[in-house]
Amino acid sequence: MPDRSTHCSMTFVGTATSVLRFGPITLLTDPNFLHRGQFAYLGKGLVSRRLTEPAVTIDQLPAIDAIVLSHLHGDHWDRVARRGLDRETPVITTPAATRALRRQGFAHAHGVATWESADVERDGHRLTVTALPGRHAHGLARRLLPPVMGSLLEYRPPSGRPVRVYISGDTLMIDELREIPRRHPEVDVAILHLGGTTLPGGLVVTMDGVQGADLVELVRPATAVPVHYDDYGVFKSPLADFRTELERRGLAPVATYVDRGQTVELAGAARRDERQYEGSTGGAE
Repeated sequence: MPDRSTHCSMTFVGTATSVLRFGPITLLTDPNFLHRGQFAYLGKGLVSRRLTEPAVTIDQLPAIDAIVLSHLHGDHWDRVARRGLDRETPVITTPAATRALRRQGFAHAHGVATWESADVERDGHRLTVTALPGRHAHGLARRLLPPVMGSLLEYRPPSGRPVRVYISGDTLMIDELREIPRRHPEVDVAILHLGGTTLPGGLVVTMDGVQGADLVELVRPATAVPVHYDDYGVFKSPLADFRTELERRGLAPVATYVDRGQTVELAGAARRDERQYEGSTGGAE
């Protein structure tokens, strides 16, 4: 893993799992460390086989100050994570997931409702994690899937401007997302969970490439980083769908593509170029 002195960076592990560094603070997102060929449990008797290897194993991780978990599904919190992660590590997640994690022995799981925040502090530095809207399915199917949160991570270093990172979580485009740019108009990096995850019966429960591009237009980040698109058999919308849609809309320069195991800088993300978004309106169902 990169040296801890990295100011602000993202190391992509796989699926929606990343190591995010903000000064001395290190976060782990949606820990999924199953190996290729193993099955993730998705609830209601559904499973999906992993098609890729995570870039690192749990014992190769740096010291983690907190975990940000968008929701409790087997491709975001698996049995390897449950057994291998330090149970003293704080987990910031939904209230529903918090109850389950505490039963698993993670006593410091902390549930935050939408628009509520929790702070992570280390060596006098503070990172604020704010829960944002998210929804895994529309209609009656919503009741069959766990509650989901997006997250805004805001780091204010001792000097220089803040760094704001939006993590979508496993959401579809919904009207509630329109409130995000109203409350948080300056987003440096948007980490987007894509894949067009499709369950039996044709139920789509994560954004495909088109919806991912819609969310880029809505939030207008300086940089958009797609994740969660090729790791499981239920992911039906490949990364090429997102690339093609951004190119069609003239937004290709906004995207940064990160391979598993690769690290990209976040603090150096350029301010948003509004010219990239001229004529776009964004959209939600």
